[in-house]
Amino acid sequence: MKYGIIFWGNSWHSSIIFRSQKMVIRIMEGCGNRVSCGGLFKKLQTLFLKSQYILSLLVFVVQNRTLFLTNTENCNLDTRKRNNLYLPQANLTIYQKGAYYSGIKIFNNLPSEIKNVGGNQKKFKIALKKIFYAYSFYTLKEYFSQL
Repeated sequence: MKYGIIFWGNSWHSSIIFRSQKMVIRIMEGCGNRVSCGGLFKKLQTLFLKSQYILSLLVFVVQNRTLFLTNTENCNLDTRKRNNLYLPQANLTIYQKGAYYSGIKIFNNLPSEIKNVGGNQKKFKIALKKIFYAYSFYTLKEYFSQL
């Protein structure tokens, strides 16, 4: 399910896979179709599909940091968001849903203490997994509103 998730995780096809993921979790726990999966995912320490997508995108951004510009590299003004990644202007929805643009947007939404750990990939992954197991983001909108 994780294979290539940064490319297909934001498409409408992901809802079909998410339903399958919930069905498998219910079967593993021996629950009925109407049982909420939130507690089951936490019990099995499994991430929702959108959480896995966000986690994979953030790891991609940190591993390929040379592909991304910061705001200070793009413009020399000293602003409070100078350490955020530069988000290019995009009018096409298909570009905005792509891995590059979505990765920047999701990375910029992280708390600064986690962004600062981005130099060490192992510590960064550990910090991210703690957040994702604590919050379990069901949708991207939920991620942007809670962090």
